[in-house]
Amino acid sequence: MADYVLGLDAKAYRNTTTYVSPTWNLIANLQDATLSLTTDTADVTIRGGNGWKQEVGTLKSASISFSMVWAPGDSDFTAFRDAFLNNTLIDCEFMDGDNTVTGNTGLRAEFSVTSFSRNEALAEAITVDVEIVPGKSSNAPTWVTIA
Repeated sequence: MADYVLGLDAKAYRNTTTYVSPTWNLIANLQDATLSLTTDTADVTIRGGNGWKQEVGTLKSASISFSMVWAPGDSDFTAFRDAFLNNTLIDCEFMDGDNTVTGNTGLRAEFSVTSFSRNEALAEAITVDVEIVPGKSSNAPTWVTIA
């Protein structure tokens, strides 16, 4: 097994059925993607800290930004566009490989689409930059490891 994973081997999936019994659709119309994971901090500095500011992690945040070819006939493109326009959630997994291979990992959440920006470069295909964040859902975001 290699000690690295290529970006082209990463996979993104959209659930086309229910959260409890998902049917995962591979999102083929996806270009570069970035998964950003951060955490807020709380200041717990004390006088006995030898002059150092001390912090602990509190709430985690996630955002995923990616590009798609502008393809209104593509079901995944349409799902992200409609989720943006209608303020609805979209259940997705962003994995470091196939979501059926043991050991692969990634983030699953019901996402809100917060940005859907069309790019019209003169000599290129029209694309859309999409940004998604975990939305208000009874299903908390989870870090998935395929067993």
